[in-house]
Amino acid sequence: MEKSSKVPLYLQLMDEIIQKIEQETYEEHDKLPSERELCDMYKLSRITVRQALQELEREGYIYKLHGKGTFVSASSIEQNLVKLYSFTEEMKKVGKTPMTKVLSFKEIAIDTRIANKMGLEPLDEVFEVIRLRLADEQPLMYEISYLPKKLFPHLTKAKLMEKPMYDIFSHDYQVHVTRAIERFSATQIRETEAGYLNAPTQQPAMLIKRFAYHHEQLIEYTISVARGDKFDYTVELT
Repeated sequence: MEKSSKVPLYLQLMDEIIQKIEQETYEEHDKLPSERELCDMYKLSRITVRQALQELEREGYIYKLHGKGTFVSASSIEQNLVKLYSFTEEMKKVGKTPMTKVLSFKEIAIDTRIANKMGLEPLDEVFEVIRLRLADEQPLMYEISYLPKKLFPHLTKAKLMEKPMYDIFSHDYQVHVTRAIERFSATQIRETEAGYLNAPTQQPAMLIKRFAYHHEQLIEYTISVARGDKFDYTVELT
C-alpha cells in the first residue's frame, strides 16, 4: 500500500483484492484471509480493512457467511430490464448453459388473493408449476408460476421438461408474450428455497413478481426468488 498516496488506503486495498480476483489468484468461492490476516499482510488498521471489505461486499465481489468467513462471489449475471426476455435465451447470450428443473406440477383451484392478481375468479383452475432455474449447473432462481388452465388445457409436466415454457405457449397454443410487468423487492431466502438454491437461509435475495400478457390477456403470474449474489439488474433511463 502506498501510504503517501492521495488514494485512501481502503480503496487501495479494494483495488488489490479486485485485481487478485480478476487474475484468479482468488477464485470463485475461495475463502479470503481474515481481517486480522489482511491487517498483518498489508500493515493496515482493522478499521481500514473492514471498510474495504464492506465496500467489496456492497459491490458484489465478496460475500460473508456468518461464523465461516468471507468468500469470493461468483460472477453475477447482468439482466437488462428494458425489454422482454427469456431466461433460457439470456443465459445463452452470456455463454452459459441454461437448465430448468420442474420440481412440481399441479392443477389447483386458486384462492381470492391469486384470483385478484390474475383477473380470474376464486376457484378457477390453474396450473401451479414450481421450477428451479440453473446456469452451468448453478442454481439461480426458484420460481412458482400460475398458468390459467383454460388457456393451456393440455399442458403437462412432461412437456415442460422437454422445452421452455414460452416455446410451448407459442408453438402449441399460438400464445405469445407481448408484454410483461415485473415488480422487484428485497427478500431473504426461506428454508423451503435454501436447499434448492444451495444457499443459506436468510441470505439476501431478490423477489420478482412477473405478470406476462398476450396483448391484454394475462397468461402467466410468476413469483421468483433470485439469489442476490448471482444477478445484477440494469435499467437504462432516458
